[in-house]
Parts: sequence; C-alpha cells; structure tokens
Amino acid sequence: MADGQNKDLVLAPGEFAYVLDTTKGVVSTIVGSNNTSLSANQYPVLWDSDKRQFVRCDELNRARQSFVNVPEGSYVVLESPADSRSSHPQEGANNTTTPDLQFGRRVNIPGPAHFSLWPRQTARVVQGHQLRSNQFLTARVYNDEQAAANWDAAVVRPQALGEGDGQKNRAAIPKPDHLTMGQLLIIKGTDVSFYIPPTGVEVLSQEEGAGSYVRDAVTLERLEYCILLDESGNKRFVPGPDVVFPKPTETFVEMGGKVKFRAIELNEISGIHVKVIADYVDNKDGSVHNTGEELFITGRDQAIYFPRPEHSIVSYGDQQIYFAVAVPAGEGRYVLDRLTGNIKLVKGPMMLLPDPRREVIVRRVLDQRIVGLLYPGNQRALEVNKQLQEISQQLPVGEHFTQRAVEQYAVRSLTATSENIASESFQRKAKFTPPRTITLDTKYDGAVMVNVWAGYAVLVTDSVGQRRVVIGPETILLEYNESLMSMELSTGTPKSDDKTVQTAYLRVHNNRVSDKVTAETSDLCQVSLTLSYRVNFEGNEPERWFEVENYVKFLTDHLRSLIRNTARQHGVENFYKDAINIVRDAVLGVQQSGGRTGRLFSENGMRVYDVEVLDVKIDNAEIAKLLTQTQHKTVEATLKVVEAERNLENTKRIEKAKQGSLEECAGTTKLERHLETQAVRQALDVNLAKIQAQGQEVLRRNKLKLAERTVLKEISTAELAIEKAQEDQKLALAKIEIEQELHRLSVETQEFVKRTEAVSQDMIAAMQAFGDKHLIEKISQAMAPLAILGGGSVVDVLKQLIDGTPLQKVLGGLGESDGRTRSADRVPVTR
Repeated sequence: MADGQNKDLVLAPGEFAYVLDTTKGVVSTIVGSNNTSLSANQYPVLWDSDKRQFVRCDELNRARQSFVNVPEGSYVVLESPADSRSSHPQEGANNTTTPDLQFGRRVNIPGPAHFSLWPRQTARVVQGHQLRSNQFLTARVYNDEQAAANWDAAVVRPQALGEGDGQKNRAAIPKPDHLTMGQLLIIKGTDVSFYIPPTGVEVLSQEEGAGSYVRDAVTLERLEYCILLDESGNKRFVPGPDVVFPKPTETFVEMGGKVKFRAIELNEISGIHVKVIADYVDNKDGSVHNTGEELFITGRDQAIYFPRPEHSIVSYGDQQIYFAVAVPAGEGRYVLDRLTGNIKLVKGPMMLLPDPRREVIVRRVLDQRIVGLLYPGNQRALEVNKQLQEISQQLPVGEHFTQRAVEQYAVRSLTATSENIASESFQRKAKFTPPRTITLDTKYDGAVMVNVWAGYAVLVTDSVGQRRVVIGPETILLEYNESLMSMELSTGTPKSDDKTVQTAYLRVHNNRVSDKVTAETSDLCQVSLTLSYRVNFEGNEPERWFEVENYVKFLTDHLRSLIRNTARQHGVENFYKDAINIVRDAVLGVQQSGGRTGRLFSENGMRVYDVEVLDVKIDNAEIAKLLTQTQHKTVEATLKVVEAERNLENTKRIEKAKQGSLEECAGTTKLERHLETQAVRQALDVNLAKIQAQGQEVLRRNKLKLAERTVLKEISTAELAIEKAQEDQKLALAKIEIEQELHRLSVETQEFVKRTEAVSQDMIAAMQAFGDKHLIEKISQAMAPLAILGGGSVVDVLKQLIDGTPLQKVLGGLGESDGRTRSADRVPVTR
C-alpha cells in the first residue's frame, strides 16, 4: 500500500490482520468482522516465524489471515501463549494492546477450537493420533513441570473398554513416578486407541518434518523373531507369535532391509556352530554354559532354533549352517581331527555330518606313480590328476580344493544354501592345510560344461530355434537339446576360401585379422601391401555377430576393394611415400579431434578400430630402383640445405651477440631514465593520494549534508501534510458557511418574490403614471425660464426635450388634457 493513501481493510468473520503504526511502533490485531481505514502512518504486516520479524505487506489481501481452526479429534501446538485473561484477541474489534506473551513456551490445546493469534504467536494444527493394536507413538517430555501439572489433561481413549466401562470416555495413562526433561515415553496401541498429548509432552515424528507420527510395531508370526538393540549395547531377542513394542531406548536391528527373521530349521543332517559369549542356564534341561564354550546344535537337539543373546554364530566364509554329505556305498571320505591331527576314513553308505568344532573333511591328490599303480590304463585318471597337480601349484594352498569340494558335494547335499542368520557371529579362516584327494568317477558324469574365455563369445542354439549369446569369461552348462553354432573362418595370407577352419568361438574383443593386398596406382604400377586389422564386435544385439558365417572373408574382401580404389587415385611415388596414412584414412576414416571413427559393418556389428601397414612393396624392380635413387638424391640435397642453414645460424648467433652488447648499454641508459621517471611518478602518486583524501572528506561531508537535508525534507513533508490537513479543514468550514449564506439569500429572494407578486398591474400603472406626472411637473418648473427666453410655452420646450423618450407619452396625454392653453400663459420672447 502506497504511503499517503487511505485504504479500507475489510475483514470477514474468521479473518484477522496485523497493522503497524509507524509513529508509535505498535502492532495492532484487527479481528473480523471489521472495516478499518488505514492512515498514511499505518500499513499491514505479517509475522515471519522463521526470521522472527514482521514483514510489510504491499497489498491488503496478503495481510488477511484465517483463524486457527482446530476440528474435533485434533489439537494445536501454540507457541508464545498469552495469559488466561486475554488468551486470544477479541473478535470484531481493533485490539491495539498486546498482552504479555510467554515467549519460548508451548501449550497443547485440543479441539474443537477457533481463534485468532496475537502478534508473534505461531500455531501448528496436528491431527489426533489414532492407534491400532500393533502401532505405537514415541513421545518426549520437553517441560517436566508442565507435563506433571497437565498430565491428566491429555485426551486418551482406551483400546478396548472393559466390563462396566461403557460410559467412560477417557482412560488416563498412569503418570510415571518421575518425569525429566528429554525423557522418552512409549504410547502403545494395545492400551490406547486415541491420544492427544498434554502441555509439556510432544509426539515425535518418524522423520524430521515428515509429519508421520504413528509407528508400526513388529508383529511376529510363529517361527519368526526380532532383535532389539538398547542404548546400553545389550540386545533383546523376542520370538513370535507376539506384537513387539520397543522400549524408549531400544531400536529394531535391521539386516538386509528386514527387521523380522525366520527361525532356523534344523534336522538330523544339519546343524549350526555357536560360541557362548555370556554365561547362562538352559531352561530346557537346566544345563549351565560358560563364556567361551562352543556348541554344535543339530536337529537332534533342537529342531527349531531361535538365536539367543548369549550365542554367537561361528561361520567359515559364508557357511553358517552345516549340512551332511552323502557318502554312497563303495565310496569314502577322509575326516581330519583338528585337535589331534588324526585322519580317519569314513566309509559309505551314510550321511556324514562332521562336527565343525573338531572335524574337517579333507581331500587327497595322488601323484602319477600312485595313479598308475592303482588305476592302470586309465588315461582319463592320469589326465585329471595331472590337471589337479598343475592347478594346485598355481593357486594358494587350500583355496581351489575347498571350492571344488563344495561344487562336488553340493550335488549330493540334501539341503540348499540358507540365508545369513541374524545374530552375533564370528568369522574364521581355515588355519590348516587340507590334505588332497581326487574324485575319479564323477568328473565326467555331469552335464556338458563349456568354458568361454575372456574376449570370446559363443552362440547357443536349441532344437526349437531359440538362441542366446554367452560372452566370456563364463562357464555354462548346456541343456540336453542345446548345442553351439559353428563358423567357418578363412586362414592363411592372403585370406581365401581354400583354407578354412571350423570353430564355435568368436573373438569379440581385440581380434586380429592379417591380409595381403595387391593394388594398382594411377600410373599402372603394382603395389603389394601386408596389413593387420584390429577388430571388435559391438552393439546391444550380440545375435547379429553370428549372422555372417565367414566374417574374415567378408572383412578382407570389402577392405581389399576399398584399398584398391584408393590406390587408383594416387601416383606410385606419392602412394609409396605416404602409404600408411593413405591406407588408414581409407579404412578408418580421416582423423578428427585426435581420433578415427573406424569402419563399422552393419551386417554383423563388426568394427575395424585400427589397421597396421606392416610392409609396402613395389612389384616392378626398375621402378623401385628409380624411386630409391630419387630418394637418395633428395636426401643428399636435403643434407646440403641443412649445412647451409647451419652456417647461417652461426652467423646469426655472432651478430646477435654484438647486438646484445649494444642493447645492454642502451638498457643501462634506459634504466636510469626509468628510475627518474619512477621518482616523479611516486611524487605524483603522493599528491594524487592527498587530493583523493581531500575529495573523500568533501564527499563524506556532502553525504552528511545530504542525509541532514533528507531528514529536514521528511520533517518538512510531515509539516506540509499537517498544514494541508488544516487548510483542508478550513476550506471545508468555509464551504459550509457559503452554503449556509446561499441558503439564506435563496430564502430571502423567495420571500421578496412572493411580496412582489402581491402588487397588481393596475396599481403599477397608476403608480408609474403618478410618478411620471410628478416628474413632468418638476421638469416644467425647471424649464420655465428656458421657455420664457425662447418665446414659447413650457410644454413645447419640454416636448422638444423629451422627444423619443418614454415620458413622451405622458406629456402627450398631458397636452391633450390641457389643450385649452390660454394665450395669456404664453410668454412672449423678447429679442
């Protein structure tokens, strides 16, 4: 709102606004319904709770605020409340006086409520907290005195009414014996279905500023459990079925995005290895377990295992549940006793479940001599044993064979891999060198296995026409109806269809294809090129890589044609001298931005990203000899030019030394002049600094004068506004007086008109005739001497005098009535 303009602030019921008086600095609260005219010294403001200051509103509409509306089932958190005598501004009035506010205090007011706010108050309406039986609230005491005093003012509804409680509408939560500031409270949904906190207690949201207050408890089914971690570091394991509410200082332990975990199912051929980390007594059999003791719990002891806070799971690598290994009839396993070092042979048929506290299954590798003795003529056994020995020498001891044992025993295991157990755990590594063994009968009994090396790909097809590409490094097992598609590739140099090779492996990265090309230049000279291409296969559709059966022949044929066409555009001398760049530009494209795009074959996604020109040879010996001689002459001429340039360079250096000596002398003179110039410049800088200081002082004084004049101008403007208001008042009073005088004159005029209307026309004519005759008589008396002097009558003289005037008619009548003028009346004129 512009200064000096009067505006009307109209507020409807349920609206209020703040108005600042700039002359007093007072903020008034205007509550609707109300219509207030704002003077030039008043303008509307809003309270910015973040900046803790009033913000001026340029528009009246922005100043309007709605009442705080708290419906039933909600409450409002009011900051900086007022005293109870004037808790809220009066409706329909201009509240110019703001009561004392309790800044920094908060009160909770349950609904329904509808009120406006005093300046510098803020209110936040929160919906009442409705709880199901598996939900809870976390509350915090922010004022222990207010919480204790207002504890019974909380709005609480019980979750389930007991017998005889049908008329109750409130169920109080027992007040703790001791309340402290910052104390956390848990409001359980099993006890309360609806809750509004009292003053001094606030309900915490799940996330800062999220506005979500109700939290979900953990509902556990049978065979489920959860873990709660206390601030003291202790853990609490709760099995299901149950609804678990945390204590104020507890949080749920989360693993893998879950807070509920399944109990561990064990049977006679599986078990877990645990270590006791705290003393406890088993409730089932009363046995005492001490800290540091290790247990191996199997399905014979406990079919369903719930972790305990006194237990810590011991795992080797990722293995937490130990499964039995099937030992068929006629086979055996070596078992190592970790404590004594004794290795025993366990024979099948049986399900072997070693105790991990002291037993480990080991394997044994036989050397070639023992294999030959035990399995004569078994070439496969020799080859497998040789491979195992080579691998054992290349890899760390125990690493490969542990993995191999898991792969082989997993086929015979009766259970699958389990999930990680949510519990305390120890990680252990193998502290021994496992003995070596070998399985001779099962290596080749499984499905067809293909190892795809790094940089290679294979196309797997089946009998129904489905295809998939496998890119290495990867090991795949083929289905019964799957096979690898083969390709026929050209070999030799140059590449041709005469020598081909069958393969199923396509090298897709860093492939190298060599070829020899014979081309003819523009001057009909034959040139032989030995080339090596670098090839990659690209694209998101790897099946297209196999759409060209002989990609080598396809590549070389296309590039041969391209190179021959390029050679026809160059002479033999130019082509021989710059063959590498010409071939690379033709095959890879012209170099741009420090690189080449390469050549892409859209038919199979093949890209040639580099080409090496290994050799360039001219087939005609005479032409080759001429080119060699020409090159020698060129080199000889070049050497002569280099020698002449070297002599020129030496001469330049001598003359440059002489010039340097002269330049140094001139430099000394120049330096002396420069120092003199610097001295003069410094003096000028000092004078300039003084002038600038004086100018800044004058500028500062002018600014002070300008500020003083600004203040005087504001005072003069205010005085003129006051004088203008006074003059406007005087003008309004004068206007009123003029209007009254005009009214009086109007009344008098009307009265006079009424009086004049009372005079008749005959009376006016008589009075006029009487007046005219009286006037004639007066004139006649005055004109008598003139008539005597003229020798005529007075009437004649008078007629001559008033001829053409209104009195002529009166005189005419007079003449007729007095026509009997006697001759004696005429006075002779003496000449």
